[in-house]
Amino acid sequence: MCTRVVWPDANGAVIVGRNMDFHKDLMTNLWTQPKGITRDDGVQRKLTWTSKYGSVVATAFDMISVDGLNEAGLAGHVLWLAESDYGTPEDSRTQLSQAIWMQYFLDNYATVAEAVEWIEKSDVQVVQMMDPTGGAPPAIHLALDDATGDSCIIEYSDGKPKVYHSREYRVMTNSPTYDQQLELVRTISGLGGDQPLPGSTLASDRFARATYYVSRLDQPQTQLQAIAAMFSVIRNAAQPFRIPDPGKPDASQTLWQTVSDLTNKRFVFESTTRPNIVWVDLGDLDLTEGAPQLKLNLVNELTVEHGIAGEVSGKFADSGTLNFLTLELERQLIAAAAKAKQ
Repeated sequence: MCTRVVWPDANGAVIVGRNMDFHKDLMTNLWTQPKGITRDDGVQRKLTWTSKYGSVVATAFDMISVDGLNEAGLAGHVLWLAESDYGTPEDSRTQLSQAIWMQYFLDNYATVAEAVEWIEKSDVQVVQMMDPTGGAPPAIHLALDDATGDSCIIEYSDGKPKVYHSREYRVMTNSPTYDQQLELVRTISGLGGDQPLPGSTLASDRFARATYYVSRLDQPQTQLQAIAAMFSVIRNAAQPFRIPDPGKPDASQTLWQTVSDLTNKRFVFESTTRPNIVWVDLGDLDLTEGAPQLKLNLVNELTVEHGIAGEVSGKFADSGTLNFLTLELERQLIAAAAKAKQ
């Protein structure tokens, strides 16, 4: 599931692209999240905060933020990692549910360095949630990148966060774990080895292709050229529609793609299931404290036949608040599903 690529030197701008690959529709919409929103960890409500930065996010089922950019230029990207091991939940530790994990960083930090410092100090534990559609519980890792070109990948092993923090960590896919991906890519011609550039949909092959091509991009003359160039890289790492590979949600078709200009705060979304491209500049959104949370409905409106396209800052609408999945809501959903089967 997914590929993330950072281009940190696009003629003065930091450009990030990502693919969302999954075996079923995630019913993704875009939401504005103004500053000043009070939230909790979604677990025991021991950790609470008020958002310092506004953001625009892409969601799954309007319950989990899986990609997004805040007004300071920090972006987050949730990807699948089957090897994730969050450990048994420990009430004594700082905790975050998977659903709010990425959003916590967009709410609170302007840079990757600030986020990494908090992770190291807090030893935060991510608590695994159920799949709202009844599938296997998500196994995910998280990438953060910022307008300075900094980058980190956060994975969990034996219940502990492992943070890979470096401006050189430009590409992220899925299995195996990041340290092993870094070793595998060194076997490829042009990246340190003598093996030909691979072409399969395997996460390690996508990692190699994305690494190779982002390192060979020409300097763009305009923002349009920079965004187009990044789309060309992530499309090369995209996965065609097909019958899902059994037991491998990380080897599934690409549902949508985003490209974010972290320097100029532009967020671009392209759907492959409801084909059209939309974009928004965060400066054109009302992210001030007290502003309503607004939703851009991509599920019902973004279609070839009668959809929306282009700049869409004026098309976000008030549809209530974004309610993140919590342990309490999870229990309610499980109880409702059990009652429906009776």
